[in-house]
Amino acid sequence: MIFKTFKPLLLTCLALGLSSASAAKVTVFAAASLTDAFSEIGQQFDAKTGNTTTFQFAGSQALRTQLEQGAKADVFASANSAQFDPLVKSGSLGAGQTFARNRLVVIAPKGNAAVGKLADLARPGVKLVLADKSVPVGDYSRKTLDLISKAGTYGTDFSARVLKNVVSEEPNVRQVAVKIQLGQGDAAIVYVSDVTPSLKSDVRTIGLPTRFNPLASYPIGVLKGGNTAEGQAFVDYVLSNAGQAILKKWGFVGAK
Repeated sequence: MIFKTFKPLLLTCLALGLSSASAAKVTVFAAASLTDAFSEIGQQFDAKTGNTTTFQFAGSQALRTQLEQGAKADVFASANSAQFDPLVKSGSLGAGQTFARNRLVVIAPKGNAAVGKLADLARPGVKLVLADKSVPVGDYSRKTLDLISKAGTYGTDFSARVLKNVVSEEPNVRQVAVKIQLGQGDAAIVYVSDVTPSLKSDVRTIGLPTRFNPLASYPIGVLKGGNTAEGQAFVDYVLSNAGQAILKKWGFVGAK
């Protein structure tokens, strides 16, 4: 009789123990522009799987360096292939796939009239904030300026004149956005996804024509030597309809 009384409790405890034992820690290194979207994806993924996902958000170039120097992670999500492919070639990262895309946008502080249109970026005295050229968004920004120069819309020296106005080069895109939010520059170039609800109240946006603004592609892959199965499960969730919906909610163009 005693055994029958406690049998359901015993089975429940065993089930909880097995569930706890099967849960895993998943470490994801991800580009700074993914902070909001991946934080939400991580919460949903953990709720579904019972895993505990932790993130390291930074410029993709900084994350690549950390991984090359021995940092341990299970998944790497980069904002471009230039910081992703070398890890694949070295054998430390599995072949990746594009999971999201993004576009650039110019932002300026509300109440600051120094930059009202794209051409104003080249006006003498404008204080422009960009990401460093080693950062994916910094590289994309300079390529966009080159495209505008080649088109001759604002003169073939447009890129050179704009770059003369750069007063700060930041190590990731979120720090670029914060500079403008705090009024420490007249304008900056960031991703569309960086104009988050918390930023919108402090900045204006100035669109970049599509012909000068090619889609930035984000690859994701599983690192070798870590929790391969759990890392792949996270990647699969990012690529799922649920993961893609969250990315689109935060301003990304999804892979699907």
